[in-house]
Amino acid sequence: MSAVLDEAARALLERSRIAHLATAGRDAKPHVVPLCYAFDGARLYFVVDEKPKQAGKTLKRLRNIADNPEVALVVDVYDEDWRRLEYLLIRAGASVVEDGPEWTRAVELLRARYPQYQAMRLEPGRNPVVRIVPASAHHWRASA
Repeated sequence: MSAVLDEAARALLERSRIAHLATAGRDAKPHVVPLCYAFDGARLYFVVDEKPKQAGKTLKRLRNIADNPEVALVVDVYDEDWRRLEYLLIRAGASVVEDGPEWTRAVELLRARYPQYQAMRLEPGRNPVVRIVPASAHHWRASA
């Protein structure tokens, strides 16, 4: 279990379905994308899946992580009743897990969380998994 994330932060990660990942490469230009993720209690994972992507090109988020493994991840809750607003900002280190038991476990977690992944052909070497290890976190709730 992550000492960086308290119980309320972990609960938000468990109930949320999407996060926004911010990366920056050598050029220091920010790049933010939404993604599906799984959380194992200490680390978060995402996989480069079968959704349409530009053929033959490594994704910008992966190129950025290779250049600069420092990332930020935001999970947020919006509600018209602003007393229910909430977000979690995680600063973390990211790295690619290309094969082995950790890759398999991450994909199992993702498939359990998102039924869409159960039908996708996901393979080591073809579908990289990224590990995100939280270094710090800021959790805010309007009704704290």
